[in-house]
Amino acid sequence: MKKKILIVIADYYKDISIGLIKSAQNYLPKNFSVKIIKVPGVFEIPVTISKNLNTYDAFIALGCVIKGQTPHFDFISQASTNAIMNLSINSKKPIGNGIITCLNMKQAKARKKKGAEAANAIVSIMSQK
Repeated sequence: MKKKILIVIADYYKDISIGLIKSAQNYLPKNFSVKIIKVPGVFEIPVTISKNLNTYDAFIALGCVIKGQTPHFDFISQASTNAIMNLSINSKKPIGNGIITCLNMKQAKARKKKGAEAANAIVSIMSQK
């Protein structure tokens, strides 16, 4: 049976999100069924995954948070990471965390291929017995 994967991408930084999606898709086996849902920001990723837990075998969370002048970066980064980890543990389904946290746009552009690492994580977990 074909494994169903949901990629949830925060496309606030469109150039970065395109790179993250492409790298994830290029890594996933061709026999996986993949759907992509776009959300406005990283904070909306966990709830979107939560709403789809019963429909998919695994998930990939992709997005980018860039540090600004306020502590908002820290709150969003920590909250989204904690929520994704809790969802994965409680549902016993793999969620690859490809949300990059960067200090500036230059770092973000250099890390656009991190989607492949998140895809690798779910493929690895799904192959466990």
